[in-house]
This record gives sequence, structure tokens and C-alpha cells, in this order.
Amino acid sequence: MAGPRLAYRRAVRYEVGESDTATALGSGDVPALATPRLIAWMEAATIACAAPFIGAGQTTVGTAVRIEHLGPTPVGAGVEIAAEPPAAAVGHRLTFTVRAIDSSGKVVASGEIDRAIVDRDRFLDASSPGDDNR
Repeated sequence: MAGPRLAYRRAVRYEVGESDTATALGSGDVPALATPRLIAWMEAATIACAAPFIGAGQTTVGTAVRIEHLGPTPVGAGVEIAAEPPAAAVGHRLTFTVRAIDSSGKVVASGEIDRAIVDRDRFLDASSPGDDNR
């Protein structure tokens, strides 16, 4: 039987649109894929990869992002986002290897994203307004 690393590797393809650019998101002044959008796409892939590590009533939340955005991707270009899960959780922590490859096969970003496994209800209770633990 394949472990989580092989069974839950995730790759998702996107096409860069005008709303995905640094200009549109306010993270720069160039009409190319914005780093914040790229990271959001990468995080979405890690959420899908986290499924075999979480139980009933649990979810994962992002805790750290270490990404190198290596080159521009213009509007209209395709980008494949790949995420690979760890072999096992370390406590309640998961570290995913992520990368983005453009339609020409060039790696335009790579790095790691950490997620923590949490109890969904306790997390939501702790984040509600009026919480004294802030």
C-alpha cells in the first residue's frame, strides 16, 4: 500500500488571468503572476494533500510559508502547482514541498509550506470576537 507521500501528491493547473497579477493585487506594478496569488494556489494544493493526516473534526491551518518566486509568469500562461506531503506528521505539524512550473516547463517557484493539524471547533472558538486569549 502506498503511503501518504505517494497517494496524495497533488498537482493543479491554473491559467494566469488579469486578476492574478501583481498590479491587480497591489503587490507590485507589473502585469505578471503575483506572489500572493501564487502562494494562495500553493496553499490550496497543500490543503488537499493534508486529507490523509486529519481525523473527524480536524482541519489544518497555515503556519509558515518559505517560497522563492524565481521568475515571472505572464497573463495567459499556464502554471502547474505541485504539492507533496511529508511521509508523516511531526506532532501536529505537516511540512509540504511545493513548486510551480510554467507551461514551458520552467520552475517559477519552489519551497515549503507548514500546516498545523487543529481541532476545527476549538480553533474557531479561540478566534471568535471577545476571546480573552488574544
